[in-house]
Amino acid sequence: MRRTLAVLSALGVLVSAAVPALAASQTPGVEKTFLIPSSDGYGVAECLTTGGECGQVVADAWCESQGYAKSASFGIAAQDEYTGAIEAAPAVKTSDRPIRITCRD
Repeated sequence: MRRTLAVLSALGVLVSAAVPALAASQTPGVEKTFLIPSSDGYGVAECLTTGGECGQVVADAWCESQGYAKSASFGIAAQDEYTGAIEAAPAVKTSDRPIRITCRD
C-alpha cells in the first residue's frame, strides 16, 4: 500500500512539472526581435532596408533559420532599439544602423 502511494505521488509530481512546460512551449504569438549589423557581409542589408518582396523573403528566411514560422516586421532599427543606456547617444548614419527583424511563431 505504501509503495503504491509513493509511486502515485512521484507520478503526480512529474506530471505537474511537465504540464506548465508543455503549455509554455505551445504559446501562440511568441515574438522575438533580432538586430543584425548592416555590414554583416552577406549583402542583404539593401534588401531588408528597402522593404518589398525581396525584404520579406530574406526576413522570412532569417526567421525560419532561427526556428520561427515567419517574420512579423523588418527594417532599419530605431536608435532607441539598440541603445538606451547612454543618455546622449552620438548621431549614427542610417546606413550604419543595425537591421531589425521581428520573428513570430
